[in-house]
Amino acid sequence: MRKVWIAVPMLLAVAGCGYNRIQQLDEQANGAQGQIEVQLKRRADLIPNLVQTVKGYAQHEEAVFTQVAQARSGVLNAVESHDPSAMAAADAQMTGALGRLIAVAEAYPQLKADAQFTRLMDELSGTENRIAVSRGDYNTAAQEYNAYIRQFPQALTAKVTGAKPRKYFEAGAGSREAPTVDFSRPGASATPASPAPAGASAAAKRP
Repeated sequence: MRKVWIAVPMLLAVAGCGYNRIQQLDEQANGAQGQIEVQLKRRADLIPNLVQTVKGYAQHEEAVFTQVAQARSGVLNAVESHDPSAMAAADAQMTGALGRLIAVAEAYPQLKADAQFTRLMDELSGTENRIAVSRGDYNTAAQEYNAYIRQFPQALTAKVTGAKPRKYFEAGAGSREAPTVDFSRPGASATPASPAPAGASAAAKRP
């Protein structure tokens, strides 16, 4: 019986020291992180079709395709780890690899008329924007949580319950903007040496 009377004040003390609020803020951050993971997976799902479309015009760029595939695998592994730092690093690698893929695409102006490529780029851009929004939401939630558990007396509750500061999703400079295709660049108007795919127009195939 004495143990029960001791436990009740302890529970009341924990509740009064921000325990419930810590849990609420932690769940809020978890939800925001989940949205980042959803969008990273969505972008990863777009990559294979995008690579296949570009590959139809530039079969010889195998090194770039391999880099994109490796970066995509890294993103999926990072998402499975649920580690914001790992996801941010993998996201930066993916953005860099996509930038190299887009640079290849800019050398093939026929791609601009490819409906599949245009649709995939639109979807990729939309997904990149959603990643940016989700990243901002998560970092805001993580900052609120981290600030709260540093305050007194919540800091004592956090220590007793094992609540740890959350890592931020620190995006690299190149990860803040979606890769875009610029067909107006001077080098983009040149006809590529490799043949266009079977679906390209007859005009594109003429020398």
